[in-house]
Amino acid sequence: MLADPRLVQARLRLGGALVKAAVTSAQELARSGAINPESVADAAVAQLPSWPASLSPVINATGVIVHTNLGRAPLSAAAREAVSMAAGCTDVEYDLATGKRSRRGGGALGALARAVPAAAAVHVVNNNAAALALAATALAAGGEIIVSRGELIEIGDGFRLPDLLQSTGARIREVGTTNRTAMEDYRRAIGADTRFVLKVHPSNYQIQGFTAAVSVGELASLGVLVVGDIGSGLLGPHPLLPDEPDAQSWLRAGAGLVTASGDKLLGGPQAGLLLGKADIVTRLARHPLARALRVDKLTLAALEATLTGPAPPVSQALAASQESISERAKCQAERLAAAGLDCMAVPTVSVVGGGGGPGVRFPSAALSLPPQLAAGLRSGQAIRRGDRPAVVGRIEGGRLLLDLRTVAPADDDRLAAAVLAAAADDRARPPEASHPDHATPGGDR
Repeated sequence: MLADPRLVQARLRLGGALVKAAVTSAQELARSGAINPESVADAAVAQLPSWPASLSPVINATGVIVHTNLGRAPLSAAAREAVSMAAGCTDVEYDLATGKRSRRGGGALGALARAVPAAAAVHVVNNNAAALALAATALAAGGEIIVSRGELIEIGDGFRLPDLLQSTGARIREVGTTNRTAMEDYRRAIGADTRFVLKVHPSNYQIQGFTAAVSVGELASLGVLVVGDIGSGLLGPHPLLPDEPDAQSWLRAGAGLVTASGDKLLGGPQAGLLLGKADIVTRLARHPLARALRVDKLTLAALEATLTGPAPPVSQALAASQESISERAKCQAERLAAAGLDCMAVPTVSVVGGGGGPGVRFPSAALSLPPQLAAGLRSGQAIRRGDRPAVVGRIEGGRLLLDLRTVAPADDDRLAAAVLAAAADDRARPPEASHPDHATPGGDR
């Protein structure tokens, strides 16, 4: 079997393990009588995946712009090209002009510094939690970090900010209450062991009602270092997210250090950004832990292209007008209905997701389809072979909604083709095998 020319080529492209697994599976089908022995090679070829990794490309039609389970921010075309270029040998830490060692990732760091002029120095690690852990380790190990009780957040998958900070050897000094923290609470807590005051943006929830909080500018007047964790990766003010803090504003208000994400609202690769005073950032960059948290050449390439290139998909999704999305939904619904599908365009709302813009809703439009199409759009052999993309929507009101705010206009044709193919598969399935899918990923925001 492995001598079949098609499988020989597949071994060169996918590797021997995947090809052998496909052959073994096809042989088992023949032994069970499901296929004829002479069809084993054809069956093995049909089972081969289109790519050697288990990750599958997905069209995000959930309406959650930064969907954590779908890899958060999709990279721009420029960032993808940069990653492809950097995949081989590259001058990540080498000066081609002089033939000597150079500053690692100087292009990405320079682009980041230009994007946040208020930062005297910048550094990049592998995610925002790593950035905060590095800051706590280098600046507060053995000392105290003062933080409001209302900002001791859980960041996802059960990881909690207090646990992260305490793992660095720092002690947490909680002040205030869950809903109200005053300037005097911070002032009374400052002592000989205070290393810095931490201001955390609760980017994945809101506290409303009888509340009070202290701004970064007020905290800066206390005379101790203020570290701000904005989390969501917004580098400058955004007109559609007026309540979302940004790195530029917090630094200008007096924060000595700000940590942020490179993906999420920035729309780049997963990374942790450290921005602030030159002496502080330099101290963090030279700390031994910084080496363990270093990002690779692919991240540096994608980050630089995100910062210097055209607006990434996240920014485009945020800025898309309701009128344009509604018109796309109307055209798609008419197209699919004309093909005999139970499809209509309906108004809906999208959210930021991914730990940003809690409570913010964007009017949008979606394709409303029978719920039994959800499973077929998400999975199947055709998707694994690369014949069509996986599509993830959400179940709402007993219907499958495909929200077009989170679908790039360039993907409209691919989305329609995937829906048509899933509908054809559903019609071909025996009646007892068809059932509504009420557990579509993305439905839980």
